[in-house]
Amino acid sequence: MPYEIHTAPDEEPIDDAIDAPTSEGWPMWEVFVRARRGMSHAHAGSLHAPDPETALQHARDVYTRRREGVSVWVVPSDAITASDPDDGEAMFESIEKPYRHATYYEIPEEVGHM
Repeated sequence: MPYEIHTAPDEEPIDDAIDAPTSEGWPMWEVFVRARRGMSHAHAGSLHAPDPETALQHARDVYTRRREGVSVWVVPSDAITASDPDDGEAMFESIEKPYRHATYYEIPEEVGHM
């Protein structure tokens, strides 16, 4: 939503003063937050920002207001490649490889009970 910046009668308007979004808008960023040390980052949400530094500041303000995290990552949404949920069966189909399971091997009697 565009808005006007009013100026004094003798003042020249400055277009560069505001880092306003282009007609296409600011890029989307995905936010990942790590709750505690030793844990993995989890997707917290998305936001729009003009650059990585601003995205990080906005992510901190929006997703860690009550000190919920120890680390924040921001990633451009267009840098993420994901599988299609409709292709789940084909993508995650189990390939039978019985040699990977301990039940495939026979345990010698000398070993005893494991």
